[in-house]
Amino acid sequence: MVQVSQVTVAPRDASVFEVKAGQFFRIICDEGHQVGDLNLWNKNDLSERFYSGKTRQLQASHVTTGDRLWSSMPGLRPMATITDDTLGWYGIDEYGGSVHDVIGTRCDPYTNYQLNQIDYHYCCHSNLTRVLALHLGIDTVDAEPHVHDVMNVFMCTGFTLDTHQYFMKATPARAGDYIEFFAEIDLLGALSACPGGNCGSSHSDDDTPCYPLSVQVFEPAAGVLEGWSSPAVSSYSRTHGL
Repeated sequence: MVQVSQVTVAPRDASVFEVKAGQFFRIICDEGHQVGDLNLWNKNDLSERFYSGKTRQLQASHVTTGDRLWSSMPGLRPMATITDDTLGWYGIDEYGGSVHDVIGTRCDPYTNYQLNQIDYHYCCHSNLTRVLALHLGIDTVDAEPHVHDVMNVFMCTGFTLDTHQYFMKATPARAGDYIEFFAEIDLLGALSACPGGNCGSSHSDDDTPCYPLSVQVFEPAAGVLEGWSSPAVSSYSRTHGL
């Protein structure tokens, strides 16, 4: 493959990237153990976006090589397939934890204020909203409804074995770790470098050590994808109605 672009995501900030159908993209831990919150949209129709709940149902609570990220209805098709994951070795630990979570949502200022009565606007929800608004040239009020539940890249989570409560623990990701995807459709992506850093201690503050992430986009060699075509949207609503 040949690298065609790269975007750096600063700590406690977000960046937008674009990937054409048939290209690959990697999300990389550049300097340290950092979690990222990923949103994906159909570049040509933002109403079709990553659907974490359906991905969880069709794949698993934590995704790795071979798993696909599915889009919202009525499109309901694979948006991207994970083709490589340097944390694939982690599996499920003794606490029931694993990495690359599609269970949790994203840190947001609404919940943070409800719990702590603190205004904090570097939550991933805020970061994703601002960067999408900037990219589209629209107000944050209009951009915010497009921001959706995320794939928590590198995040280590699970449900406690006794009470089945959701927990987070420090990511095992280190500098150089990455997860790679094959874009099944034209994608617009946004990635936030979570203010929780490795998400093993405090969250949504300026005290936790945080590190940058990067997104690299690759063009495959000529002929590699011969015969491949982007998956069509689901025909169910047209052929069966509701």
